[in-house]
Amino acid sequence: MDNDGMRIVSLLPSGTETVAALGLADNLVGRSHECDYPPDVSVLPVCTSSRIDTTGTSRDIDTAVRETMANAISLFEVDTTQLAALRPTHIITQDQCAACAVSLKDVEAAISGMTDTDVQIISLEAARLGDVWAGIRRLGRELGVDAEDLSRIITRRIAKIAMRSGALGHDDDAPRVAMIEWIEPVMVAGNWVPELVSIAGGESVLAELGEPSHEIALEALSEADPDIIIFAPCGFALPRAAGEARKVVDSEQWKSLRAVRTGRCFAADGNAHFNRPGPRLIESVEILTEILHPGDFDFGHQGIAWRQL
Repeated sequence: MDNDGMRIVSLLPSGTETVAALGLADNLVGRSHECDYPPDVSVLPVCTSSRIDTTGTSRDIDTAVRETMANAISLFEVDTTQLAALRPTHIITQDQCAACAVSLKDVEAAISGMTDTDVQIISLEAARLGDVWAGIRRLGRELGVDAEDLSRIITRRIAKIAMRSGALGHDDDAPRVAMIEWIEPVMVAGNWVPELVSIAGGESVLAELGEPSHEIALEALSEADPDIIIFAPCGFALPRAAGEARKVVDSEQWKSLRAVRTGRCFAADGNAHFNRPGPRLIESVEILTEILHPGDFDFGHQGIAWRQL
């Protein structure tokens, strides 16, 4: 199939970004309610919705997620009528986190009645940066375009930053960094995030590379007592992340932490960066280097994608 006949519905924000980065934005005909980048995709028909209220606090959202999943109900609803009307040739989804985006199972159920359409489902999954780059190349192959150049550009930019950050210090004095993916309850960011921290010249604490993000007790955070704490909650843009992070940092339970006492707590845009395994992970590395090495790196992200609390 040539590109002119391809009709892509992306139900995965990182997938939408990758499709656009591969030069196929004009082939996108539908998106999920969470797909918001590049900005032009906002005009596309929306094919999904959330079954829970995502406007509350992180504690409210966590409670709603747990209750919904306990009843074996998907957090997301696919608009099958809209999806069928768009006549997609390809649907992009994921099979990694049922709480983060529409899943492969959701899509398979949605298209089960679309007997008059031959749809190819592309399901992506990543645990490490290598998986992310492999996913970009795979998406290119599935969509009939060469993704090697895009993958090389990203990896070369990251390698260049790694060389610069590595020249600024030694492993034994690398700042110990806690990346917080959810605020109440506290969850530390796993998967590819510890690798991002390492590339930027830090040491990730309480999370293992390639392992899922997980909940921790505040006592564990206190025992680890990191030099730097970065709040980048999944799905939260910078103002919302900073607002919720400020509340917990100001609480009595957090005031004894080294990072709080020394003023080295930060909020970052977890929605646009960090939690999306796509091309903009390079910007996540840039953000981390600006935080970890103030004065040595300046990519223009401060105040836009991160701020000090």
